[in-house]
Amino acid sequence: SVLSRYENQITILSDYLEEFPETDEPVWILGRQHHLNTDKSKLLLDISARLWFTYRRKFSPIGGTGPSSDAGWGCMLRCGQMMLAQALICRHLGRDWQWEKHKKQPEEYHRILRCFLDRKDCCYSIHQMAQMGVGEGKSIGEWFGPNTVAQVLKKLALFDEWNSLAVYVSMDNTVVIEDIKKMCWSPPPSSSSAAHSSAHLHRSALGRNKSTAGLCTGWKPLLLIIPLRLGINHINPVYIDAFKECFKMPQSLGALGGKPNNAYYFIGFLGNELIYLDPHTTQSFVDSEENGTVDDQSFHCQQAPHRMKIMNLDPSVALGFFCKEECDFDNWCSLVQKEILKQQSLRMFELVQKHPPHWPPFIPPAKPEVTTTGAELIESTDKLFELEEEFEILSV
Repeated sequence: SVLSRYENQITILSDYLEEFPETDEPVWILGRQHHLNTDKSKLLLDISARLWFTYRRKFSPIGGTGPSSDAGWGCMLRCGQMMLAQALICRHLGRDWQWEKHKKQPEEYHRILRCFLDRKDCCYSIHQMAQMGVGEGKSIGEWFGPNTVAQVLKKLALFDEWNSLAVYVSMDNTVVIEDIKKMCWSPPPSSSSAAHSSAHLHRSALGRNKSTAGLCTGWKPLLLIIPLRLGINHINPVYIDAFKECFKMPQSLGALGGKPNNAYYFIGFLGNELIYLDPHTTQSFVDSEENGTVDDQSFHCQQAPHRMKIMNLDPSVALGFFCKEECDFDNWCSLVQKEILKQQSLRMFELVQKHPPHWPPFIPPAKPEVTTTGAELIESTDKLFELEEEFEILSV
């Protein structure tokens, strides 16, 4: 009955634009600076270009018999989709790509969008994320936290050969440079370690080489997610400047967070206010058309974004960064050392060169040897239960 009530809860998008205040302070959006006095229209275009994922209703039931809407429980999953989608846009289209209403978009854009449609066969759909969450101890229909959604994205990315991302989720507030480089330079299974070493040593001269199997032996684009706890019940003010500094970095993918059981995708800040995209709007399911394009009007927020005071942020967050090339990651490390770790008695997170000796050995994640997707696994399980029930009836 609760799910039924949520499925009928449809929020109508209004045409009202919440105005930004008159101020000389810059607005930072995912590594880009805007000035309200001179380029407000560019700011709004930059924000509307981000893919906006919200609650949806009337999609095929998750697992065949589960919910057909994620209203009321899927907000953090939608925020995770938004962060990942931003990484894919940076990977294929570039950070400065802009979306315009009714304008023809490149094929890569539609292919990115199709990764997130609410269908069981789309690699980052609500179906796949909810089902992968079962392995993280979350029932389908249960609310996720920032760390759980990060772990789910890391697992799903292993099945995504087109985007070929290396997803690193930090442990214990610590980012290990050695582990990231090992993962991003990890050779394809068909490549020998000698070939990998050669490619690694001569990558500047040779570029992204192809192995005989057609797989890249170069740097895999990095999606770096850092789950953090920035306080106990409320965010500790000592972290605020460092948190805001992350949105200034050119590698920024924003942050996942919000309030208890209310997730938002934070994309920037103005003064002491965070700017975010809100997934708490229920829209109808949208599928791709026969030619592969997607009616994308409902996937872009065409309103001025929401804002909230940074001190109202729940202390449980996850920062996201994207490094397409190794030089992007090296630059990010330099910025962290300079802007985040400088003269701070209480550091937001640690950046270390070597793998801590007391940690278990780091093994780059690899795609499991399976012949079916999570969606098909759950469907086959349902069929197994049906067969068991039939057998019990026949036995009686």
